[in-house]
Amino acid sequence: MLDTLFSLEGRTALITGGSRGIGEMIAEGYVRAGAKVYISSRKAPDCLATAERLSELGTCIALPADVSGADGAQALAKQYLEHENSLDILVNNAGAAWGAPFEEFPESGWDKVMDLNVKSPFFLTQALFGALKAKASPERPSKVINIASIDGLSVNMMETYSYAASKSGLIHLTKRMALELVKSNVVVTAIAPGAFASSMNKAARDHADLVSNYVPSGRIGTPEDMAGAAIFLASRAGDYVVGSTLIVDGGVAHTRGGS
Repeated sequence: MLDTLFSLEGRTALITGGSRGIGEMIAEGYVRAGAKVYISSRKAPDCLATAERLSELGTCIALPADVSGADGAQALAKQYLEHENSLDILVNNAGAAWGAPFEEFPESGWDKVMDLNVKSPFFLTQALFGALKAKASPERPSKVINIASIDGLSVNMMETYSYAASKSGLIHLTKRMALELVKSNVVVTAIAPGAFASSMNKAARDHADLVSNYVPSGRIGTPEDMAGAAIFLASRAGDYVVGSTLIVDGGVAHTRGGS
């Protein structure tokens, strides 16, 4: 049983924002676990380069696309369905942040973040629902994993208002979607990462030692930490985890009064 519990052999995955940061960490983990992985990102050169690198480990295919909003989500779904008739694992990872003082926070910064962080996961899942159901069964459900943030669970004092609201909304949306989609053997969960090195979290990327001082575990997250959590939820090991958000942050959310 242990040989197959965390295996993704024979599974197909699509990861948005998969060319770098947390998305790339998950993509590499899935490729190493045996999945056929499609990655999408807005910047085509980065997407193609990451797919080429990961193809040395297994199968990774680039689908460059801007997944923002309902239109972007539907366009990516159409592109994916030109390659595959079914989908086993969808990771809604593409995201954006915006910071500005309260009195100056612009509507454009609100809408950009909400469109990508909340609207896109919903409408991409909707557009791929038929593919997710195609081979799903009670014994082998398909998976949707939304990448949220600990900022959706506890308060970060940075003035990233739309980001915090979007990630909190995504966590609640995960619960609501999960209750409906599980009826079709599609299991929806979320991951709330803390400090991982990425272009969005430049502090963790460029000042890991400093950031580590605020993490109870004493370090920032590694690619293995993120890949392990994502593989758990995507594999047989996570089949009975429905609607939950897995916090992967070294304990930070608890220091801020989070769940």
